[in-house]
Amino acid sequence: MASRSVKNRPSTKKKHPVVGLLYILIALIAAVAVTGVGIYAMGASWIGDLEDTDITVVEQSNTARPSEMYAADGTTLLARFQLEFREPVKYDAISDYVKEATVATEDERFYEHSGYDLMGIARAAVVTLTGMGREGASTITQQFVRNTILSEEMNDISLKRKIREMYLAVKVEEAYSKDAILLMYLNTINYGAGAYGIEAASQRYFSKHASDLTLTEAATLVGIPQSPTNNNPLDYPQTCQDRRDLVLNRMYENGYITEAERDEAQAVPLVDILNPTEPSVDGIVAYPYFTSYVRDLVIQDYADINLFTGGLKIITSLDVSAQEMAEKAVADKKASFDESISGALVAIEPSTGYVKALVGGEDYYANQTNLATGSGTDGGRPCGSTFKTFTLVTALENKISPQTMVDCGSPASIPETEYGTTEPPLQNIDNINYGTRSIQRAFAVSSNTGFVRLQMALGTDKVIEMAQRLGITSDLQPYASLTLGQQNVTMLDMANAYSIIGNGGTKYGPTPIVEIYDHVGNLVVDNTEPQGERVISQEIAHAAQDVMKTVVNSYEGTGYEAAMANGQEIAAKTGTSTNYKDITFCGTTPKIAVGVWFGDPAGGDVTLPAHATCADVFRNFVTEYQGDAAPEPFPDAADPEYDLTYSNSTYHIGGYSQWDYSNMNNNYGYSSGNNATTTEDDDTDNGYDTSDDANAATTDTSSTGGQTDGGTAATGDATGDGGAAAPGTATDGSGGEALPPGGGTGATDGGGATDGGSDNSGAAAASVDGGAVG
Repeated sequence: MASRSVKNRPSTKKKHPVVGLLYILIALIAAVAVTGVGIYAMGASWIGDLEDTDITVVEQSNTARPSEMYAADGTTLLARFQLEFREPVKYDAISDYVKEATVATEDERFYEHSGYDLMGIARAAVVTLTGMGREGASTITQQFVRNTILSEEMNDISLKRKIREMYLAVKVEEAYSKDAILLMYLNTINYGAGAYGIEAASQRYFSKHASDLTLTEAATLVGIPQSPTNNNPLDYPQTCQDRRDLVLNRMYENGYITEAERDEAQAVPLVDILNPTEPSVDGIVAYPYFTSYVRDLVIQDYADINLFTGGLKIITSLDVSAQEMAEKAVADKKASFDESISGALVAIEPSTGYVKALVGGEDYYANQTNLATGSGTDGGRPCGSTFKTFTLVTALENKISPQTMVDCGSPASIPETEYGTTEPPLQNIDNINYGTRSIQRAFAVSSNTGFVRLQMALGTDKVIEMAQRLGITSDLQPYASLTLGQQNVTMLDMANAYSIIGNGGTKYGPTPIVEIYDHVGNLVVDNTEPQGERVISQEIAHAAQDVMKTVVNSYEGTGYEAAMANGQEIAAKTGTSTNYKDITFCGTTPKIAVGVWFGDPAGGDVTLPAHATCADVFRNFVTEYQGDAAPEPFPDAADPEYDLTYSNSTYHIGGYSQWDYSNMNNNYGYSSGNNATTTEDDDTDNGYDTSDDANAATTDTSSTGGQTDGGTAATGDATGDGGAAAPGTATDGSGGEALPPGGGTGATDGGGATDGGSDNSGAAAASVDGGAVG
């Protein structure tokens, strides 16, 4: 609309020495209202503490802006946080209709008085005393003071508060022009429905800027502050329309509009022009699972920064493209499951700890449970055997080689645990009997029995300490089932832990906040150059990577569905909780670490299909995330120092395997080679005393290994039911190395897995794996 001039409005207000007059008014009012000595002194004491008040604080009403949160690109708005829906604007960004209507309705002598209006006070007194109704006498400046400097006294209806209000109004008038005061008033007044300030109100009720308001719309908004609740046009449209018509009458009476303009505006039904916009209740604009996580983190970790009144600008680590990829990957997988199943995914950049994507569920507002961070849950969800990684790293740090042999028979009664005592003997998934094999191969097939034995031999407290060092924040309990992932953890923690392994042992994150600027643009939080903390050595991390890669790239690995077409190295682990209530896949490349979970958010009886896996979700997401980039190997490092003589007879750990996944065509699973002595039995005792094992029958020893490098292995009975049968004599050019567990020419273990060994001619026997996940 064309610019309009407010009637008889001076651009600046001439200052008047009216404070002395105010003291006289105090005395007069007090003398009339109360008798006695010292009345004047009492009135003066009411304003004594205001003499040093910093009036300039009212300027914040024009600059008080919400804290805004952005994605990593700095332009994608994620949230706007503030206590009130407020959007301050400049004077020229407000329709003249609003300014005129406000003055005509709230304070028709605004441009004539110096803060308080004696004529207005007299008029209000007459109206009230004659019973004609009630009429307020507060000027625009007084109302502004009441809503800002004296906001804590707003509900104090007393002569004292009114005198204090008048005193400060005079002070404000002395410091600012009339236009400046009117602007501050319009930027702060309550227009109902949570909208404070004319721009917020214009957006709330009409979905347009305050500069674009028509006469009818402007009059509607100006009528609301008299009673923001009762005049709310959304809840009480008729009451609001009546008040609007009164505003239009005042504008006509004061000469701002013609009679024709008034009649035309009053003829418009309010309900026909309302076009409300529902503001976000919590301020979140996009990606609520990630955004609410960052919001809570700012409140928790940056207590000295006021998120809701600080006018902050927060730049996060969220990669919008990666977030869209993650949401699609999870949604595509969920479509194959029961509708009760939900998924979560967290992606963290190993080199920085930046959280690049976070999927915490399906409908944040239907059920504010964040399955990625654990918010609204009992500390997360079970992660299954992805937790075995912490047992593996603990073993490596305790100088136990991944080629050390461990009993992976199933079922198994394990000393110092509930398995075989208060609980049934422990089983591998599908009760597959993997026999005795290297820790590396036990990890690839996810042997439950082997890894519980390893955890117990190490000490459960050591495994907990390692998990915490790698970033697990859950309250872990020292149960034998710890390594099986039956306790609740979050995918945020798991992705972070795997990112540490992926980058070579340095803990950076998780870091979702890159920068925070205060309301004047000062950088107050700077995470642009993350300073990590080394928590495991590069050698240990590299050794763990080598073992974890076999989950994806070996013939018996449970995570083969994660393999990428370009051959990208992936260090990973699958996970399944009891009865397939949860499935998990955690993995890392040098560029991105990802934790994926699927299950019933309610933790009910809904289960996933047997042998279901979410390794393909990892593959689909990472393939798209890394795009056409060439495969990147993990950083190289030397082998850590190992104690090749390590053994633990209680938990059936000892001996050494020379089986090497880096040359998979040679010598699968060759055992011994370090002067190790093993005992082979007719049953599944795997060379150890099986008197405590649930599947033990006798300990009829048929031969003793006593094998050394280059020698010929003792020949034994290879007819066991899946245990480590005595190797047959084999020659592959190096002389007499033992065949892999299970026999060399088709001996089948209890789970149907036949490992291929080398016969005398060097030909490999058939290899069939049970295909279990765990």
